[in-house]
Amino acid sequence: MKVQLFVLFFLTISACAQTVATPKEVEAVYPAAHELYVDLHQNPELSAHETQTASKLATRLRELGYEVTEKVGGTGMVAIMKNGAGPTVMLRTELDALPVEEKTGLSYASKVHAKDDSGRDVPVMHACGHDLHMAALLGTAAIMAHSKESWHGTLMLIGQPAEETVGGAERMIAEGLFTRFPKPAVGVALHVGNNLPAGQVGITPGVYNTNSDSIRITIYGKGGHGSQPHTTIDPIVIAARTILALQTIASREVKPGEMAVVTVGSLQAGAKNNIIPDRAVLGLTVRSYKAEVRKQVLAAIARIAKAEAEASGAPREPLIEEFESTDSVYNDPALAQRLRAPLESALGKTNVATDEPVAASEDFSFFVKQGIPGFYFDLGGANPEKLAEAKAAGAILPSNHSPFFAPDAEPALKTGIAAEVAVLRNLLQGSPADLRKSMTPAP
Repeated sequence: MKVQLFVLFFLTISACAQTVATPKEVEAVYPAAHELYVDLHQNPELSAHETQTASKLATRLRELGYEVTEKVGGTGMVAIMKNGAGPTVMLRTELDALPVEEKTGLSYASKVHAKDDSGRDVPVMHACGHDLHMAALLGTAAIMAHSKESWHGTLMLIGQPAEETVGGAERMIAEGLFTRFPKPAVGVALHVGNNLPAGQVGITPGVYNTNSDSIRITIYGKGGHGSQPHTTIDPIVIAARTILALQTIASREVKPGEMAVVTVGSLQAGAKNNIIPDRAVLGLTVRSYKAEVRKQVLAAIARIAKAEAEASGAPREPLIEEFESTDSVYNDPALAQRLRAPLESALGKTNVATDEPVAASEDFSFFVKQGIPGFYFDLGGANPEKLAEAKAAGAILPSNHSPFFAPDAEPALKTGIAAEVAVLRNLLQGSPADLRKSMTPAP
């Protein structure tokens, strides 16, 4: 009996040890991962234009022995490593950067400019941490390739384009991501940010972030001379009244306590101070957690825009277009609970936090909608001392999309690699049926 208990104890300890990436493993892959991080940071590419970015990642994964397919969904990339019978698990990274001028002062700061889809010359920066995500994936891929005895099944690595414009995941799926390649039993992704110190990760069971809808409202008026407003129907005035009225949706129509955001981020109208234009265009972002709140808010936006135009005698009803949309990302609660243990083993119990849902959004939800249970978690990127100082002063460190956003690269990257390896090794054990039994269906 004592021998049996010892054997059981030994097997449990061995399984746990196999799940955790050793410091030696992480240190061995870190130089190449960091080199890629610096290269990508200095050479960012805009959404759907990530040709060199995808090529760099694909080349390095081929060198590790992965079977790589490029140009999936535009500039997307899929890398597969089969290692015997077992489940298929997907790890996804984004490829794209943002039209932001970098002001971090880093020695490897981006100085890149590029043409956006409208032909404008814009600065480009990895202001959302996708460069670190790609570097972490490379380090993780290397460890997994060099330690096949610690897992079995199929590892599927995704380099997804155009996350920032909410289109890349959907295009990859439309081009056969889950028919040309194995459909994974689980999808995993992480996101770095300054809300947690480097060295920590955060788990959010259930709803992780928001539904997101991008709305364009074109308001029509009657143009004319600025000195004779009585001969015109001023679309700028209609737009101003519409903007103010839209703010009453969250404050007066949505039930208090429910999450709803209606932000007018752009107003484009006119070209000269003494000319009243014949139209004005509003750009909105709308966020919500619940489907019914989302439906209510979108209906209210349309109602208010039409009513303000009619009240002003506009010559025609406004045109309301939804040009980007994604559902909230949902983390399978049972899966999140399962993966807490290997993350705590890898990083330490105090370095695995439970986070609240965030107001950001992203298109990882398209993968979940295909019936793939998801685990999307936070990676701390803030320098711990600077984060503590900011909290003490009541300040906030630069967020994602800020020209000043720069994660504390070395500890964040090493933590990301260790966390991803722990998660993948845990999931790539047992049979696909056993893995499915440990999860709950998304709502």
